[in-house]
Amino acid sequence: MTDKKCARIGIVTISDRASAGRYEDLSGPAIAKTMENYLSSPWEAVTRLIPDEQPLIEQTLVELCDEVGCCLVLTTGGTGPTLRDITPEATMAVCEKVLDGFGEQMRNVSLRYVPTAILSRQMAGIRGSSLIINLPGKPKAIRECLDAVFPAVPYCIDLIEGPYIETDESVIKAFRPGQK
Repeated sequence: MTDKKCARIGIVTISDRASAGRYEDLSGPAIAKTMENYLSSPWEAVTRLIPDEQPLIEQTLVELCDEVGCCLVLTTGGTGPTLRDITPEATMAVCEKVLDGFGEQMRNVSLRYVPTAILSRQMAGIRGSSLIINLPGKPKAIRECLDAVFPAVPYCIDLIEGPYIETDESVIKAFRPGQK
């Protein structure tokens, strides 16, 4: 059973400086490029570039999930320990369920590269029929984390009744129980 419906994927860069035009957003495009590499089924990116303001982050996540219909929302930025890093708090505020394994796995992988990964607060959760994943802010770390968790993403989206997402198995293989 494969529904070829086009999956909408929200990509949200959360950065005071990038949203103010003080530097170029490299993280959002890195997520989009990774999705281009991973996905073989139809999809479209819905992008946002916003400052580190909790009400705005919450509003953006709700809009992408409830109004735009994104089955997957990938955020970048705001997951560190500074006072302005509030992406996980905003995500938790709008999610009905937290999926702790995503954050655990992303930190585990990142610790192979930098000891400061222990300071990272990436997480994931479910809002309705949408999976929200908070990723780090650096393009290299984004790819490392997505490589670690993305095999579980298509099945998670199946379980929350989203569109059927297929991957390019020469790049990354989605895991679905009972599938070879």
